[in-house]
Amino acid sequence: MSEITTVGLDLAKNVFQLHGADASGRAVLRRKLRRGQVLEVLAGLPRCTVAMEACGGAHYWGREIGKLGHEVRLIPPAYVKPFVRRQKNDAADAEAICEAAQRPNMRFVSVKSDEKQGAAAVFRMRELLIRQRTQTINALRGHLTEFGEVVPQGAASMRRLIALIEEPDSDLPETARATLQVLVDGLRHLDERIAGLDAEIARRAREDDTARRLMTIPGIGPLIATALATLAPPPETFRKARDFAAWLGLTPRQHSTGGKQRLGATTKMGERSLRRLLIIGANSVIIKRHTHAAAKPGTWLGGLLARKSGMLVRVALANKMARIVWALMARGGVYRAPVATA
Repeated sequence: MSEITTVGLDLAKNVFQLHGADASGRAVLRRKLRRGQVLEVLAGLPRCTVAMEACGGAHYWGREIGKLGHEVRLIPPAYVKPFVRRQKNDAADAEAICEAAQRPNMRFVSVKSDEKQGAAAVFRMRELLIRQRTQTINALRGHLTEFGEVVPQGAASMRRLIALIEEPDSDLPETARATLQVLVDGLRHLDERIAGLDAEIARRAREDDTARRLMTIPGIGPLIATALATLAPPPETFRKARDFAAWLGLTPRQHSTGGKQRLGATTKMGERSLRRLLIIGANSVIIKRHTHAAAKPGTWLGGLLARKSGMLVRVALANKMARIVWALMARGGVYRAPVATA
């Protein structure tokens, strides 16, 4: 039997599929494994490349398999799908992963450490709590509308909602007031939890050297800086700054053919949270354009604001901010504002 050089492992909850191939790509080993057998079987194989889709649990398995001496490669699922032939099943998926890992121009995802995954949990939890707070606010607005009280959308109306429910002289029936008080208590609890997570993120930003340097960029505060330092891949993963902006989905989608370039909307690929935060940061620069040197007349942003629509400028500025972020992360240093031309 030829020596196995590449293994494609289709991950699952309990039943895993393994596909091993030699240097020529010929299938050497096909086997279905239970969860407890995965590490035992891989420990018995010679040192090789083990490829998996970058899905749930992939980073955990990447760390554990890496301890066995194998080279671990994580592939985005979208890059594996074209290699699946005919019917989709676990064996076909494992074979497609193995074949994709052997392509010389394939792109891979870096395996995250458990510390980095743990640090990223605070942002996931914050997003979840903010969604729950928004749901609660919308529920309160909907209930109060039934009693003739119309409140604007957004978290800024939270105090007004609470005041309408807790005001003893309001026309709200007591039966409804007692029920809606449950939502008010939950809303206050969520707000306290979010404030606690914001304080934790600010503390991490003060202690992290990369986050402190990123905060010198206009529009990037403690939340965005810590998220970039935690969620973004290592800067050496990308060859240049544009590749990082493209990974974030801040570059236009191409529909080019026949030598004619046609650009559409942004691709919206990569890390959704980072892309959204950078656009929010760009929006803060545009709102406070009179206090930012980068937005004064004569600068790149100042000229863009005079010619283009607001949302296009925000995405363009977020793209530029992403390139600056990559440069600071890859080369060190702090941001230096450009000098406005006369």
